[in-house]
Amino acid sequence: MIYAFDTYYLDDFANTICIAFDDWSSEKESHIFQEKTSIASDYESGAFYKRELPCIMSLLKKIQLQEDDLIIVDGYVTLNDDGKIGLGGYLFNALEQKYPVIGIAKNGFSVTDSQRRSIYRGESKSPLFLTAMGIDVDALVPKIQRMHGSYRIPTLLKKLDQLTRVV
Repeated sequence: MIYAFDTYYLDDFANTICIAFDDWSSEKESHIFQEKTSIASDYESGAFYKRELPCIMSLLKKIQLQEDDLIIVDGYVTLNDDGKIGLGGYLFNALEQKYPVIGIAKNGFSVTDSQRRSIYRGESKSPLFLTAMGIDVDALVPKIQRMHGSYRIPTLLKKLDQLTRVV
């Protein structure tokens, strides 16, 4: 199973959604998990994980992960070649490195990361940015490219983003 997470922040709570789907080319989700939590931390530039990681970890308590499951986050797993990690890297470590974590980010990050791949989908001139831990990032490129949807953002990831905003 593939589990994709995203969180949207309102004034007094965070709305975290997880869409589960069976295959990279799935058009529809198998399950949707949702949880509203208090906001654990104010936004801190360079430390986004402090805000979002508690939300994801809380929602993960409702999900029974299996050995071959994969996790996608909206953001980065690795940030640079010096070992700095993003939200996904902190999640990978919090899960004791048992489950591969894949980061699919919409916005670029200016520091060089030899593990970051740019993926162009559809007719878009803007890439998605792929990073990962626990799985070969190059093996993921064709899987992300074949995700359902003819636009830059795959269908299920667009739906995930939209669901976080429905309160």
